[in-house]
Amino acid sequence: MQAHYADSFDREMGCTEAELLQWLPGATRGRPLSVGLQTARIVIDAGQLIVTWQTLPPRRIALFSLPRLAIQFRFSGVEDSSRQAFMRYFDLSTQRGGG
Repeated sequence: MQAHYADSFDREMGCTEAELLQWLPGATRGRPLSVGLQTARIVIDAGQLIVTWQTLPPRRIALFSLPRLAIQFRFSGVEDSSRQAFMRYFDLSTQRGGG
């Protein structure tokens, strides 16, 4: 989780496209969501978030292989406090646990 989320940023996530699509409805707290080919649009208050992604080659460590996505987050018309709250919840919802 980041300390601050800009209105436009990129990140890499260790998941498949299918996993991301499965997580999105819960990670967005049921906000209006439309999904297209490697893109999702989420309505947040009076604005929106456009999420796009591309599949990257898996990260390999010895025999271990971890899927990866390059993901771009682009907010427009979303107040800073709403953006921060949305992304904190999104990050907690998509975080993988260990143990």
